[in-house]
Amino acid sequence: MSVNNETSLVERLAARFGDMLSVKVERNEVTAEVAPRDLIAVATALRDEAGFRFTVFIDICGVDYLSYGKTEWDTDTAQGESFSRGVEGQAVGRFTWAERPRPAELPRRFAAVYHLLSIEDNQRIRLRAFCEDDNFPVVPSVTGLWPGADWFEREAFDLFGIIFDGHPDLRRILTDYGFVGHPFRKDFPLIGNVEVRYDAEQKRVVYEPVSIEPRVLVPRTIRNDADLDQARAEAADRWREN
Repeated sequence: MSVNNETSLVERLAARFGDMLSVKVERNEVTAEVAPRDLIAVATALRDEAGFRFTVFIDICGVDYLSYGKTEWDTDTAQGESFSRGVEGQAVGRFTWAERPRPAELPRRFAAVYHLLSIEDNQRIRLRAFCEDDNFPVVPSVTGLWPGADWFEREAFDLFGIIFDGHPDLRRILTDYGFVGHPFRKDFPLIGNVEVRYDAEQKRVVYEPVSIEPRVLVPRTIRNDADLDQARAEAADRWREN
């Protein structure tokens, strides 16, 4: 998508939807934020109206903004021979959304993100709808507009716990029906909530408490690539020679 096309699309979005959309362009990509109450009306217009014609639904994904951009590992300073671990214990799973270790730059925790394509105008757009209730995240289902959204909404429900109101068959799709919690939520424990095994005597799958210790899966060190270091040194030598 060219810059001119992006600008034109942003202008058309502003003229058509006004305050219903908050539009921005980053990395040559257009993102429009919409409230859940306006999602269906906006999506219908984007699909059907001339100047948009986003008839192709690409996908839907869920996002959990808990601890967005934060980690408990300190990789900027070093102690001894390796990078030190943060001492404040700010890893995901050790705090709630309200107590997250960051400024409240994002007003909501969960969002549903939609990617659409206009073949007629060769343009793409990203819609983002923040769920209004962090404890019970809900957005309308778009399966009535794009039937292909069916399994994508089920996936976001399964992994993030986002409810898609109006979905014809909203149930788990990747985890089993007895699974506890939503594994892509940032506060979901990395060790899970239960263990599953097949019991030969009972001839069925049984659930048991987790037997492994909690852990944080973040690299302890940052290592520079030796080849890149060598390439930088050679480039510096050539620059000095010239």
